[in-house]
Amino acid sequence: MRLLTNPLLKAVLFTGAALAILSLRIPASADDKVVTAADCSFLVQPDEFLLSQSRARQAAHTRASKLERPAQRASSVDPASIPRRNFIDEEIFGRLQSMQVRSAPLAGDDEFLRRVMLDLTGRIPSPEDVRAFVSSADPDKRAALIDKLIASPEFVDKWAWWFADLLQVNATASNVNRQINGRNAFYQWIKVQVAENTSIGGIAYQAVSASGSNYLMESGAVNFVINSTTPMGPIQDQYDTMLAKTASAFLGLGYYDCLLCHNGRGHLDQLSLWGRSGTRIGAQRMAAFFSRQQISNHPAIRDNSSFYFNSLVVTDRDSGDYALNTTNGNRPPRCAPGASVVNNRCTTTMNLEPEYQSPGAKPGSSQNWREAFAGNMVADPMFARNFANRFWRELFNLGLVDPVDAMDPARLDPGSPPPDPWTLQATHPALLEKLAQELRNNGYNLRGFLKLLVNSSAYQISSRYGPDWKYEYTPLFARHYPRRLEGEEIHDAITKATGVMPAYTVQNFPAPVNWALQLPDPSEPRSSGAVVTFLSAFVRGNRDSQQRSQAGSILQQLNLMNDNTVLSRNKVGASPALRALAANTNNPAVVEEMFLLFLGRKPSDLERNESLGLLSRAASQDARNTAIEDLAWALMNKVEFMFSY
Repeated sequence: MRLLTNPLLKAVLFTGAALAILSLRIPASADDKVVTAADCSFLVQPDEFLLSQSRARQAAHTRASKLERPAQRASSVDPASIPRRNFIDEEIFGRLQSMQVRSAPLAGDDEFLRRVMLDLTGRIPSPEDVRAFVSSADPDKRAALIDKLIASPEFVDKWAWWFADLLQVNATASNVNRQINGRNAFYQWIKVQVAENTSIGGIAYQAVSASGSNYLMESGAVNFVINSTTPMGPIQDQYDTMLAKTASAFLGLGYYDCLLCHNGRGHLDQLSLWGRSGTRIGAQRMAAFFSRQQISNHPAIRDNSSFYFNSLVVTDRDSGDYALNTTNGNRPPRCAPGASVVNNRCTTTMNLEPEYQSPGAKPGSSQNWREAFAGNMVADPMFARNFANRFWRELFNLGLVDPVDAMDPARLDPGSPPPDPWTLQATHPALLEKLAQELRNNGYNLRGFLKLLVNSSAYQISSRYGPDWKYEYTPLFARHYPRRLEGEEIHDAITKATGVMPAYTVQNFPAPVNWALQLPDPSEPRSSGAVVTFLSAFVRGNRDSQQRSQAGSILQQLNLMNDNTVLSRNKVGASPALRALAANTNNPAVVEEMFLLFLGRKPSDLERNESLGLLSRAASQDARNTAIEDLAWALMNKVEFMFSY
């Protein structure tokens, strides 16, 4: 027998054997249901789950290759030459050294400036920003810039938008209509939390435990609870949905949605070491924490003259538990262990009280059950791991565990590695544990944690590596991985570069919105359907049934080439920035300014010569204006305009 030394081959054969075993559909006990594809999304599309990690790495590798330009390639360097600024660098560059893999060099000032501004604030730098930063001789200028960005109003816009994505802020979802006022209250509540530097733990705790009207900003967090509304089934469906959404967002445990339908054995065997030993009744005991929550209509729901018209209220009942007594709804029948279904009824039923799976905590006799869950959740080691990984993914563009909601608690602790053939899940297990501990130590401070990440040399290395790059280096973070800008960031980059400021009306907002990152959800700006179409081409999703995606498409490029969002702004008559350039008769200065405006860097020699040739051929002011407009259009259509790199 040949030894299986190739990890990929081992994974393929291991998976194939497991699927063969699953196809036998032999129940482990009388309590286990027969596994069929109809019951399990994994069995319907196993590759969708099994290959998700490799797809994430391939996407990062592809984006890096797409942005690589032979004329701009930087030679890789010995990782020992990269300065170590914190424990992140010790882990990343120490591993590169031990594996004898070279690192990308530190990014140049213009590359770093554009990246960190987009990542922390969603805005591109101005020409003045670039010149001042590049010309500064201050050795601490990067750290000073980071402090300035983290304290800016634009930081609040960007990270309120990020949390709004995570918490699914929208007006109308497939399962519930929280109305415009509810959507606005939810968004404004998040924005206040970010502005006031509420801890990540505090935000999560309130989102899970809040009570009150969904129309009021001070109780806007209840709109997360309202996300659990689940039509067409018994009330237990709502409790299950609340657990599934909460565990996915706050613990990185997306597999509870599976466990709430069936035991992990026979379904999650190859996906999660933790999940395969999970039981449905254990997941239901977790969901029981939400069995006293109540989502009800406000008394004035039918009064269209009232502010509370069509609003909802979240409260908690004094009693209640999770009953195993249903045979209909959105999940398989819920009956007591060992029971069967006869005449559409469970032969045996039982009631479950809450129990947090690890460490088996139960609420006190007088304790609010949702508050008990929220406290256990924030104290759960998975809470810190989840957010450490999510923020890493946001700034490094590849998670230490990716996908971020597929974390496996049984494969994360480097001090207790899993049995063969399982391996530790994170690319850098010790680093993930240290990052999680740092989050706990700093009280889950958002600004402090992001500051730690972006001050590291690991974040500040270049996305350009050189011809010796290999796909196998991808999980090592030997270079920075570019990301395609989100639709809102592309819109705001066009707005900032051209100086053409929109004023979008958002219903019941106190003032018009100028920047797309200030819009409360992806259905906006409803006052301009054409702009919604432009933004949606960049796959911003709907915070409900459609997730954001970094996927590229021809449609995105066609929009940058032809959409009125671009064509109405690259006109000298419309753009203050282009109008000022048209008044400048110094062609070399105009070309440099335009590259700084749109790309945050000076042109290469080739780009400068081509651009000067375009301007020099203009025989009149009108022709020169057209040449400036054409150059602006060309710069907005360069691949790098769409990317943070």
